[in-house]
Amino acid sequence: AMNALITYHDQFDQGSAQWLQARCGLLTASEMKLILTPTLKIASNDKERAHLFELLAQRITGHVEPHYISDDMLRGQEDEILARAKYAEMFAPVVECGFITNTRHGFTLGYSPDGLIGEHGLIEAKSRRQKYQVETLIRYYQEQECPADYVLQCQTGLLVSERKWLDLVSYSGGLPMCVIRVHPDPVVQEAILEAAIAFEARMSANLDEYQDLLASDPRLIPTERRIEQEMHL
Repeated sequence: AMNALITYHDQFDQGSAQWLQARCGLLTASEMKLILTPTLKIASNDKERAHLFELLAQRITGHVEPHYISDDMLRGQEDEILARAKYAEMFAPVVECGFITNTRHGFTLGYSPDGLIGEHGLIEAKSRRQKYQVETLIRYYQEQECPADYVLQCQTGLLVSERKWLDLVSYSGGLPMCVIRVHPDPVVQEAILEAAIAFEARMSANLDEYQDLLASDPRLIPTERRIEQEMHL
């Protein structure tokens, strides 16, 4: 069903320049852990402030600075492809999608799904170190409970997409892959929304202050941004 509040950006790949641009200045599922604590309290610490000013700078400049890609991240990207293929082979066809945005709550929240399943499902594929895979198999998989580290990302993904379920695919080469089905949790989603609304308000206040400063202080000196080389080393 089409929903005017939800947009599927499937015309580009995750990690591409267009994908970075689509995320510019937006609060997204993978960063929700920076603004909300595991006990669902609004975060007030260095990481939260750093994220606020990173997104604020993106809104001001319209530019996303490239991030360093580590060996772990590269392994994660390869594992994600393998996990998605194995899921598709065992369970259901997976449709890739670069990014989903939702404007229902008066601002834009974003989520980059690892795949869409039919009308109602999502997958989130995770490349795990072997110690975490063994822990997940023993502690979380049997109970079909979402591992604590991924609760906020998965619940934000469900909130943004407004889909009915998300299959968390936990993958570690050499160990059994497992699938944990996550459903929307209204308590967690309410906390996510409250934190996001408060974060957006703090961003707006800081943007106003920045614009007032620009308008009133003639000593500030304009500069030009240089063209950056891609940082994939």
